Amino acid sequence: MPAEAPDCAAAFSESHWGLRIGAIFIILATSLFGTVLPIVLRRSTVVPRPVFDFAKYFGSGVIIATAFIHLLAPAFDALGSECLSGTWTEYDFAPALAMVSVFAMFFAEVAAYRIGSRRLAKLGLVSAHADAGDAHAHSHSHSHSHSHSHAHSQAHAHELDSLPEDHVTDPELALALPSKEEASETSSLAPAEAAAQLVAVAVLEFGVILHSIIIGLTLAVSDEFVVLFIVIVFHQMFEGLGLGSRLAGLHLPSREWARYAAAVLYAVCTPVGVAVGLGVRRTYNDNGEAKLIVSGVLDAISAGILLYTGLVELLAHEILLNPRMMRSSDARLAYVFVCMALGAGLMALLGRWA
Repeated sequence: MPAEAPDCAAAFSESHWGLRIGAIFIILATSLFGTVLPIVLRRSTVVPRPVFDFAKYFGSGVIIATAFIHLLAPAFDALGSECLSGTWTEYDFAPALAMVSVFAMFFAEVAAYRIGSRRLAKLGLVSAHADAGDAHAHSHSHSHSHSHSHAHSQAHAHELDSLPEDHVTDPELALALPSKEEASETSSLAPAEAAAQLVAVAVLEFGVILHSIIIGLTLAVSDEFVVLFIVIVFHQMFEGLGLGSRLAGLHLPSREWARYAAAVLYAVCTPVGVAVGLGVRRTYNDNGEAKLIVSGVLDAISAGILLYTGLVELLAHEILLNPRMMRSSDARLAYVFVCMALGAGLMALLGRWA
């Protein structure tokens, strides 16, 4: 018996038309809430430290799960679809594009750090010996693991220093905070580290924006609108929480408005995708070859960006290579792990429906 041909024809349901339009504003509000919340909490003097930590590390888990479940898996599906033909059927492009994206992120971060360090050296803001290589090594008499993470911990020092002292309630963590001498020692390299951190967050936002536009288009023309709509509301809010926690940790003393501008940019992307999808619903083919290629490629690239950011920037730099975090109490580390696992678990669960 011959195999049944794949259904690649365009289809659109006219059901729930009012809710489809309302989704534009509902998703805008929930996305903005999730993204702005960590930024506001960062400046709050009444919110306990564990609440801020929850938003930050829950968001880290969300980003990692988004990369694996909501980006890499759909990229495999789109670029492996039976509706494609030609070269796209001869190679697994999804993992290849994700790998290229990971290396591109790595090269961009290295370049940003090295260029920033050299410019600071020319301006006389750092020692001529404190180039990009020495900044990361910073050997002195420290151990190898501490020296590798010394420069990366500077950004976290800014984050902790911005909080009131009574927010740091963990005695072991308080003891692990750098002294004034240590802060003075590393402050000259902070601008270079801040530049590398800014590049990482900017590329992270680029990745989630691509993803947000695609899911907005998908939602607008989906036959299973109600279930997908509910899932995407939580998806965008949780993903916004992850992005917002990164924006909150940036060192932007003279450009505080940039955090909120980035939050608004992320929040409007999915509503824009929904609006565009509703506008072209009669001609848009969710199973069309062009759509599958574009969405598959963008999902794969975004997956690589979020994988690098989640595993390297969030897990490695903020925990494993952060000496203050590694010297904190077992209870604090356990709390961080639970927050991450909860964020990743909830986003993975949402992948059951979207």
